[in-house]
Amino acid sequence: MKTSLFLTTLFAALITIPSFAQDQTSATAASPATAAPAAGQPNQAEMMQQMMELSKLNENHKLLAGLDGTWSYTVKMWMNPDPNAKPQESKGTAVRKSMMDGRFFVMDVTGKMDMPGPDGKKKEMTFKGMGIEGYDNVKKKFVGTWVDNMGTGIMMSEGSYDPATTTFTYTGEYEAIPGMKQKIREVMKIADKDHMSFEWYEDRGGKEAKTMEISYTRKK
Repeated sequence: MKTSLFLTTLFAALITIPSFAQDQTSATAASPATAAPAAGQPNQAEMMQQMMELSKLNENHKLLAGLDGTWSYTVKMWMNPDPNAKPQESKGTAVRKSMMDGRFFVMDVTGKMDMPGPDGKKKEMTFKGMGIEGYDNVKKKFVGTWVDNMGTGIMMSEGSYDPATTTFTYTGEYEAIPGMKQKIREVMKIADKDHMSFEWYEDRGGKEAKTMEISYTRKK
């Protein structure tokens, strides 16, 4: 799948220049010289070389690979509008694996949590989520997506890494309810090879509020 996708993308990119040149020649009956790539536009060989270079792994991918493994977690969620209310706590397991030869990393999450039922009473439900992370060599940013069984949307985010504090910081936006887009900030700090933490902040009228905190411990 990965190979066919890469070849399809490469083929589409490589046929763009000659197709564009042919259309221009037919439309304007220009001389053969006008069929050459425009100034500053790479030729086919240069495009292929650039795409091959951009597909290579680097230290950023190795950084994410170091998080592969099985983790147990405890999550705290501040769902009550009362700032003095205690957070709701639950536990679960997260499994991180490399894919596409180490270019991307998938995390499968499974846990239990109490949620209000149709009658308004809380009942235990199984929570399932999946995140995919990577480092985009074109954007020069860490990128991520998230889906779970509590919605039908796909949340996307982009971020950076601070080696001084061993911290990833992502920003994104999601729309859980039509017309109510929510800006978010995610902070993931790597304490050591067996411990990391995650914090989720929401923008509420220009003021951030932390609504979730997760503590991860690697399973031996």
